[in-house]
Amino acid sequence: MIPKGMGEYSVTPEALLKVMDENGVSKAVLLQGQFFGFQNEYTFEAVRKYPDRFVGAASYDPFCYKIGDVKRHLFDELGYKAVKFEMSNGSGLMAYHNPIDLDGEVMNAEYRFAADRGLVVVIDIGRPRNCCWQPQNLASAVKKYPSVTFVLCHLLSPQRGDGELLGKALSQLAADNVYFDLSALAHNQREEYPFPSAAAHLAVAKSAVGAEKLMFGSDMPGCLCAQSYANLVNYISESGVFTAAELKGIFADTARKIYFGG
Repeated sequence: MIPKGMGEYSVTPEALLKVMDENGVSKAVLLQGQFFGFQNEYTFEAVRKYPDRFVGAASYDPFCYKIGDVKRHLFDELGYKAVKFEMSNGSGLMAYHNPIDLDGEVMNAEYRFAADRGLVVVIDIGRPRNCCWQPQNLASAVKKYPSVTFVLCHLLSPQRGDGELLGKALSQLAADNVYFDLSALAHNQREEYPFPSAAAHLAVAKSAVGAEKLMFGSDMPGCLCAQSYANLVNYISESGVFTAAELKGIFADTARKIYFGG
């Protein structure tokens, strides 16, 4: 979970900043994976300490007791402007709840809340062939909330050989208010740099939704256990899929617009 040199039991903001500085990264978005539970206070402290470098997303369980109080604390008191729902059946909500319909009553209530508050909604729907992977249901939901910006993590987490499946799912989700981050895309292929399967998925994504809908993500610290940050950047640049202008959007402009107010 934590690469050598970044900490024994936890990763500090300073450890992230060191990697960022070494790789010329000016800003980063802190998204929670919930492997250690919800880390809203820790994320808030990091953003408060380094407001020019970090922005964070809150996470919570919509089924929890006193959910109204939880949301008031996160969005009124701590001032979060984005919310992350880890839906996966590995470490997310479907790891300890029965399957949750991404277009059902519970999640629609959270999308409406985000619409009312002007929040960015970030969703990890886990991997294909699992109960959490519901692109069709999510596609139906996002159409109901055109004012909400949705960011879907890991390019929907395709595995090797999933090109056709990925293309169909991305086409279903193509919409003005939907974007995709590329975090852990290479890691999920279980292959070595330059990650040819991940590069093939990038080509599928560009064809299905357009390069302007994609943004880089490192998924550090976890992914740095297997690969260098530079490799996670370079395979995208060297894939031959994108023009120089498109790469600028993927590595900076799109995330700046969505998370940092332009």
